[in-house]
Amino acid sequence: MSPTAPLVSLTGIVKSFPGVRALRGVDLRLEAGEVLAVLGENGAGKSTLMKILGGAQTADAGTLAIEGRPQRFQSPQEARAAGVAVIHQEFNLVPALSAVENIFLGQEKTPGVFLSRQRERDQVAALFQRMGVEVDLDVPCRRLSTAQQQLVEIAKALIHRARILVMDEPTAALTSHEVERLLALMRELRAQGLGILYISHRLDEVFAIADRVTVLRDGGHVCDRPIDAITRDQVIEAMVGRPLDQEFPSRRVARGGPRLEVRGLRRGTAVRDVSFQVHRGEILALAGLVGAGRTETVRLVFGADPRDAGEIRLDGRVLDLRSPRDAIEAGIGLLTEDRKLQGLVLDHPVRENFGLPNLRQWCRRGFVQRRRERSELDRHIAALRIRLSDPEARVGNLSGGNQQKVVLAKWLARDCEVLIFDEPTRGIDVGAKREIHQLMNDLVAAGKSIVMISSELPEVLGMADRILVMHEGRITGEITEVAQATQEQILRLAHA
Repeated sequence: MSPTAPLVSLTGIVKSFPGVRALRGVDLRLEAGEVLAVLGENGAGKSTLMKILGGAQTADAGTLAIEGRPQRFQSPQEARAAGVAVIHQEFNLVPALSAVENIFLGQEKTPGVFLSRQRERDQVAALFQRMGVEVDLDVPCRRLSTAQQQLVEIAKALIHRARILVMDEPTAALTSHEVERLLALMRELRAQGLGILYISHRLDEVFAIADRVTVLRDGGHVCDRPIDAITRDQVIEAMVGRPLDQEFPSRRVARGGPRLEVRGLRRGTAVRDVSFQVHRGEILALAGLVGAGRTETVRLVFGADPRDAGEIRLDGRVLDLRSPRDAIEAGIGLLTEDRKLQGLVLDHPVRENFGLPNLRQWCRRGFVQRRRERSELDRHIAALRIRLSDPEARVGNLSGGNQQKVVLAKWLARDCEVLIFDEPTRGIDVGAKREIHQLMNDLVAAGKSIVMISSELPEVLGMADRILVMHEGRITGEITEVAQATQEQILRLAHA
């Protein structure tokens, strides 16, 4: 081992799949005590490169070395033994087990014939205290919030003293306060000599934590610079291969009359007497911390959960929404917070996912008109620029941005008058984000109404015409002059 060898060195990495060359001779190095941000659009090759480092895949060509020692991991277990820990964007938890049981699953300490449950519990409690977060150690993980489950995933990697952390969108489900705590923990780990590979589409976080930036595009390496030697616009241009005039596209739409009216909506303590209006040609944002009641509110509007009280009107007509089918028939569509669990059937083709809410309009005498369905799908694939090789391809194989476009396409085919976007760009690269944002602008320009939930405050400020802030199930404030609003103003209302 060379005393000057980097902690991780990937040289000339090549990886191909049937019909796709995912990596084209990529180089990457990570030093001890460094945070390296690995950036790129969905499909750029980031995940494939991290899977090779994490032992989930092997490279077709190229070399991998840890502290100068050549490695060829055949499994994630071999990578973990070499000090590599991967924190995945998608949770890998057993829902019925507690946080402690998940963290030590398969690696339980067994003095004699008894598991050292108390010792494991004490270790996890100390780690969460160090992270500055609170997680109930005794309840099943399915009862934890999304943010708490993400923290359990992070703890799984940290508890085993890994020297190399691969963090793939670790803050996607965290509040701004939890993100700050995580970034502080990352700084502490960096000071202890760990190397961190950080994948994120949130450029504010990248510039707050990274020492260096590596950008991939179309499976190739296009940029590697210290963070203080590159600007945000230069990063975006390197990722998409073209300059973006502005991060959020401008919009000038005359607001029309009220379309959706919600009065006195209530469900237990999650939603408490919520009332609001959404106008024709308007994007209304619901802002607030995780658990504020935003998603719970829109699920009531979509008929996904029964409400204790309240009235919902569309174009002045009272709606009796007992199920999502009722909402769809009325002209309301919901892009769910978790597209993979609630918005798509991952094992089914793109065509079938596109057709699910539209079968009735394409049926004749009990049979689906496949030619009409395919024609409509082709039209939306072209309009939304969905990248796929075959409409019969499994939708779970698409990138996050293209999956989101498939969800959007099925609601556009339904011609919904009110569209609810719950975290519309979570886990999506900057190029795809701009496309989604432009589509939202086009929809309101055509007279549609949009309710948007986003935990990214720059997105709220950049896209909304009006902002309602929620806290503990209630609306605590309204911002009408969005152009003059600040993130601090939203956060004050979110803590009210």
